[in-house]
Amino acid sequence: MVKKILWVLLAVFVVIQFIHPRKNSSSGIQPAFIGKAFPVPDTVHSLLKESCMDCHSNNTRYPWYSRIQPVHWWLNHHIVEGKEHLNFDEFTSLPMRYQYHKMEEIIEVVKEEEMPLSSYLWMHKKARLSTEQRIQLTKWAQSVMDTMKARYPADSLHKTN
Repeated sequence: MVKKILWVLLAVFVVIQFIHPRKNSSSGIQPAFIGKAFPVPDTVHSLLKESCMDCHSNNTRYPWYSRIQPVHWWLNHHIVEGKEHLNFDEFTSLPMRYQYHKMEEIIEVVKEEEMPLSSYLWMHKKARLSTEQRIQLTKWAQSVMDTMKARYPADSLHKTN
């Protein structure tokens, strides 16, 4: 009986290797990328690319192990969820209130060390942010918020109750 169960599990494992979600990749220029509207210094862009963009953009760098199921489903879930919360490639296409609020959230989750996710850091050691890098990111997010405050009326930046 145990042998039959193991054979069935092996067969299921082999079959699911042929079922993969669509990859998160788009070619070309992203017209609504945050950098089109707000300055993103090279150092910050490098930090975003290394620690954030795999889940918060339209282009994910897939590691070798993403070709193995059910790992690819698990990664895809993180990517879809990450893009629902924040997508730097679609940032400027959204309402100003949303953009402003997302900058507030970036400051909060980076300061609280909630991002990058610990599950992401298991396999992406370079994505770990130092205290100095966290300060850089939060200062950048604050500068984007300051730019928004200078350009737009206050009532367009805050949610109304």
